[in-house]
Amino acid sequence: MAVRPRTVPGAETFPGFADPSMRFFHELDAHQDRAWFLEHKSEYEEQWARPLAGLLAQVAPRIARFYTGLPLRDPKVFRLQRDVRFSLDKSPYKTHVSGLLALRGGSEAVEAPAALYVQLGTESFVGAGAYFMPPPLLKAWRETLLDSRRGAAMARAVDGLTAHGYSISAVGSLKTAPRGVEPNHPRIALLKHKGLALGFPPIPAGVLGTADFADWLVDRAEETAPVVQKLARLLDD
Repeated sequence: MAVRPRTVPGAETFPGFADPSMRFFHELDAHQDRAWFLEHKSEYEEQWARPLAGLLAQVAPRIARFYTGLPLRDPKVFRLQRDVRFSLDKSPYKTHVSGLLALRGGSEAVEAPAALYVQLGTESFVGAGAYFMPPPLLKAWRETLLDSRRGAAMARAVDGLTAHGYSISAVGSLKTAPRGVEPNHPRIALLKHKGLALGFPPIPAGVLGTADFADWLVDRAEETAPVVQKLARLLDD
Protein backbone atom coordinates (compact mmCIF):
# COMPACT_ATOMS: atom_id res chain seq x y z
CA MET A 1 0.00 0.00 0.00
CA ALA A 2 1.58 3.27 -1.09
CA VAL A 3 2.05 6.08 1.38
CA ARG A 4 0.75 9.39 0.06
CA PRO A 5 2.51 12.36 1.72
CA ARG A 6 0.07 15.01 2.91
CA THR A 7 0.19 18.01 5.22
CA VAL A 8 -2.42 19.72 7.34
CA PRO A 9 -2.42 23.55 7.40
CA GLY A 10 -1.04 24.80 10.71
CA ALA A 11 0.20 21.37 11.81
CA GLU A 12 3.85 20.87 12.64
CA THR A 13 5.33 18.14 10.45
CA PHE A 14 6.08 14.90 12.29
CA PRO A 15 9.75 14.17 11.48
CA GLY A 16 9.71 10.45 12.22
CA PHE A 17 11.25 8.63 15.17
CA ALA A 18 14.98 9.19 15.59
CA ASP A 19 15.59 5.59 16.75
CA PRO A 20 13.68 3.40 14.26
CA SER A 21 15.78 0.37 15.23
CA MET A 22 14.30 0.77 18.75
CA ARG A 23 17.74 0.37 20.29
CA PHE A 24 16.63 2.20 23.43
CA PHE A 25 13.94 -0.36 24.27
CA HIS A 26 16.22 -3.32 23.69
CA GLU A 27 18.77 -1.78 26.04
CA LEU A 28 16.07 -1.02 28.61
CA ASP A 29 14.92 -4.64 28.36
CA ALA A 30 18.45 -5.78 29.12
CA HIS A 31 18.84 -3.50 32.16
CA GLN A 32 15.41 -2.94 33.80
CA ASP A 33 17.16 -0.83 36.41
CA ARG A 34 15.97 2.51 37.80
CA ALA A 35 19.45 3.99 37.92
CA TRP A 36 20.06 3.08 34.27
CA PHE A 37 16.70 4.49 33.22
CA LEU A 38 17.23 7.79 35.03
CA GLU A 39 20.59 8.13 33.29
CA HIS A 40 18.90 7.58 29.91
CA LYS A 41 15.53 9.17 30.60
CA SER A 42 16.22 12.10 28.30
CA GLU A 43 16.69 9.67 25.40
CA TYR A 44 13.25 8.21 26.03
CA GLU A 45 11.62 11.62 26.29
CA GLU A 46 13.35 13.10 23.24
CA GLN A 47 13.29 10.07 20.95
CA TRP A 48 9.96 8.47 21.88
CA ALA A 49 7.56 10.08 24.39
CA ARG A 50 7.48 13.61 22.96
CA PRO A 51 7.53 12.51 19.30
CA LEU A 52 4.64 10.10 19.93
CA ALA A 53 2.63 12.84 21.67
CA GLY A 54 3.31 15.13 18.72
CA LEU A 55 2.39 12.42 16.23
CA LEU A 56 -0.95 11.73 17.91
CA ALA A 57 -1.74 15.44 18.12
CA GLN A 58 -0.91 15.87 14.43
CA VAL A 59 -2.99 12.96 13.12
CA ALA A 60 -5.95 13.49 15.49
CA PRO A 61 -7.81 16.08 13.38
CA ARG A 62 -7.22 14.05 10.24
CA ILE A 63 -8.59 10.86 11.83
CA ALA A 64 -11.48 12.74 13.46
CA ARG A 65 -12.86 13.33 9.96
CA PHE A 66 -13.68 9.62 9.75
CA TYR A 67 -15.87 9.79 12.89
CA THR A 68 -18.55 12.40 12.32
CA GLY A 69 -20.59 12.76 15.51
CA LEU A 70 -18.11 10.71 17.54
CA PRO A 71 -15.55 13.10 19.04
CA LEU A 72 -12.09 11.86 19.91
CA ARG A 73 -10.69 12.12 23.40
CA ASP A 74 -7.46 14.05 23.83
CA PRO A 75 -4.38 12.09 22.73
CA LYS A 76 -3.00 9.90 25.51
CA VAL A 77 0.56 8.60 25.93
CA PHE A 78 0.80 5.87 28.55
CA ARG A 79 3.31 5.78 31.39
CA LEU A 80 6.46 3.76 30.83
CA GLN A 81 6.35 2.43 34.39
CA ARG A 82 4.63 -0.93 34.83
CA ASP A 83 2.02 -1.70 37.49
CA VAL A 84 3.68 -4.68 39.19
CA ARG A 85 1.33 -5.00 42.18
CA PHE A 86 -0.37 -8.14 40.89
CA SER A 87 2.29 -9.39 38.50
CA LEU A 88 4.89 -12.09 38.97
CA ASP A 89 7.13 -10.10 36.64
CA LYS A 90 8.49 -7.25 38.74
CA SER A 91 10.35 -5.52 35.90
CA PRO A 92 9.74 -1.81 36.58
CA TYR A 93 9.49 -0.60 32.97
CA LYS A 94 7.57 -1.46 29.84
CA THR A 95 9.81 -2.03 26.86
CA HIS A 96 7.68 0.03 24.51
CA VAL A 97 6.12 3.45 24.19
CA SER A 98 2.37 3.50 23.60
CA GLY A 99 -0.47 5.93 23.11
CA LEU A 100 -3.93 6.18 21.61
CA LEU A 101 -6.72 8.26 20.22
CA ALA A 102 -9.87 6.92 21.87
CA LEU A 103 -13.45 7.69 20.98
CA ARG A 104 -15.88 9.03 23.55
CA GLY A 105 -17.52 6.53 25.91
CA GLY A 106 -16.54 4.74 29.09
CA SER A 107 -15.11 6.18 32.27
CA GLU A 108 -11.54 5.65 31.08
CA ALA A 109 -9.98 6.05 27.66
CA VAL A 110 -9.08 2.35 27.50
CA GLU A 111 -12.77 1.40 27.88
CA ALA A 112 -13.79 3.13 24.66
CA PRO A 113 -12.89 1.88 21.17
CA ALA A 114 -9.70 3.40 19.83
CA ALA A 115 -9.55 5.14 16.49
CA LEU A 116 -5.79 4.57 16.70
CA TYR A 117 -3.44 2.74 19.07
CA VAL A 118 0.33 2.89 18.62
CA GLN A 119 2.80 0.68 20.49
CA LEU A 120 6.46 0.68 19.47
CA GLY A 121 9.30 -1.22 21.11
CA THR A 122 10.43 -4.80 21.64
CA GLU A 123 6.83 -5.82 20.91
CA SER A 124 5.17 -3.44 18.48
CA PHE A 125 1.49 -3.23 17.58
CA VAL A 126 -0.41 -0.59 15.66
CA GLY A 127 -4.15 -0.83 15.25
CA ALA A 128 -7.65 0.30 16.16
CA GLY A 129 -10.76 -1.07 17.83
CA ALA A 130 -11.52 -2.47 21.27
CA TYR A 131 -8.90 -4.89 22.61
CA PHE A 132 -10.97 -5.13 25.81
CA MET A 133 -14.73 -4.72 25.85
CA PRO A 134 -16.36 -3.86 29.19
CA PRO A 135 -19.46 -5.99 29.90
CA PRO A 136 -22.09 -3.62 28.39
CA LEU A 137 -20.13 -3.29 25.14
CA LEU A 138 -19.37 -7.01 24.97
CA LYS A 139 -23.06 -7.81 25.42
CA ALA A 140 -24.06 -5.40 22.65
CA TRP A 141 -21.27 -6.73 20.39
CA ARG A 142 -22.47 -10.32 20.71
CA GLU A 143 -26.11 -9.32 20.22
CA THR A 144 -25.07 -7.61 16.99
CA LEU A 145 -23.23 -10.69 15.77
CA LEU A 146 -26.24 -12.87 16.55
CA ASP A 147 -28.52 -10.68 14.46
CA SER A 148 -28.72 -12.21 10.99
CA ARG A 149 -28.53 -8.91 9.09
CA ARG A 150 -26.30 -6.75 11.26
CA GLY A 151 -24.07 -9.66 12.23
CA ALA A 152 -23.48 -10.71 8.63
CA ALA A 153 -22.65 -7.11 7.67
CA MET A 154 -20.17 -6.79 10.53
CA ALA A 155 -18.50 -10.09 9.63
CA ARG A 156 -18.17 -9.02 5.99
CA ALA A 157 -16.54 -5.76 7.03
CA VAL A 158 -14.06 -7.56 9.29
CA ASP A 159 -13.33 -10.19 6.64
CA GLY A 160 -12.66 -7.42 4.13
CA LEU A 161 -9.95 -6.03 6.40
CA THR A 162 -8.32 -9.37 7.17
CA ALA A 163 -8.21 -10.09 3.44
CA HIS A 164 -6.00 -6.99 3.09
CA GLY A 165 -3.50 -7.85 5.80
CA TYR A 166 -5.25 -6.74 8.99
CA SER A 167 -5.30 -9.06 12.01
CA ILE A 168 -7.78 -9.66 14.83
CA SER A 169 -6.89 -9.97 18.50
CA ALA A 170 -8.53 -9.49 21.89
CA VAL A 171 -7.73 -9.55 25.58
CA GLY A 172 -9.06 -13.11 25.64
CA SER A 173 -11.22 -15.62 23.86
CA LEU A 174 -13.65 -18.26 25.11
CA LYS A 175 -12.69 -21.90 24.51
CA THR A 176 -16.31 -22.79 23.89
CA ALA A 177 -19.32 -20.95 22.50
CA PRO A 178 -20.88 -18.23 24.68
CA ARG A 179 -23.83 -19.41 26.73
CA GLY A 180 -26.89 -19.96 24.57
CA VAL A 181 -24.98 -19.80 21.28
CA GLU A 182 -24.75 -22.80 18.97
CA PRO A 183 -21.13 -23.98 18.58
CA ASN A 184 -21.57 -24.10 14.78
CA HIS A 185 -22.84 -20.52 14.51
CA PRO A 186 -21.46 -18.94 11.29
CA ARG A 187 -19.80 -16.14 13.30
CA ILE A 188 -18.65 -18.27 16.22
CA ALA A 189 -14.99 -17.15 15.95
CA LEU A 190 -15.95 -13.51 16.47
CA LEU A 191 -18.51 -14.41 19.13
CA LYS A 192 -15.82 -16.10 21.24
CA HIS A 193 -13.60 -13.01 21.30
CA LYS A 194 -13.82 -10.67 24.31
CA GLY A 195 -12.81 -7.73 22.14
CA LEU A 196 -12.02 -6.73 18.60
CA ALA A 197 -8.62 -5.14 18.03
CA LEU A 198 -7.80 -4.66 14.36
CA GLY A 199 -4.05 -4.88 13.92
CA PHE A 200 -2.71 -2.88 11.00
CA PRO A 201 -0.54 -4.59 8.35
CA PRO A 202 3.21 -4.53 9.06
CA ILE A 203 4.77 -1.07 9.05
CA PRO A 204 6.61 -0.67 5.73
CA ALA A 205 10.38 -0.84 5.97
CA GLY A 206 11.99 2.56 6.39
CA VAL A 207 8.77 4.44 7.20
CA LEU A 208 9.00 4.60 11.00
CA GLY A 209 11.89 7.04 10.93
CA THR A 210 10.22 9.42 8.48
CA ALA A 211 7.32 11.86 8.33
CA ASP A 212 5.51 9.35 6.07
CA PHE A 213 4.64 7.29 9.15
CA ALA A 214 1.89 9.79 10.02
CA ASP A 215 0.35 9.44 6.56
CA TRP A 216 0.55 5.65 6.73
CA LEU A 217 -1.30 5.67 10.07
CA VAL A 218 -4.05 7.96 8.76
CA ASP A 219 -4.58 5.74 5.72
CA ARG A 220 -4.91 2.62 7.87
CA ALA A 221 -7.16 4.40 10.37
CA GLU A 222 -9.45 5.41 7.52
CA GLU A 223 -9.74 1.79 6.40
CA THR A 224 -10.65 0.54 9.88
CA ALA A 225 -12.97 3.45 10.74
CA PRO A 226 -16.21 1.89 9.44
CA VAL A 227 -15.85 -1.09 11.79
CA VAL A 228 -14.62 0.94 14.76
CA GLN A 229 -17.44 3.43 14.30
CA LYS A 230 -19.96 0.57 14.47
CA LEU A 231 -18.35 -0.60 17.72
CA ALA A 232 -18.53 2.89 19.20
CA ARG A 233 -22.22 3.22 18.35
CA LEU A 234 -23.31 -0.18 19.67
CA LEU A 235 -24.44 1.18 23.02
CA ASP A 236 -26.48 3.89 21.24
CA ASP A 237 -28.61 1.35 19.35
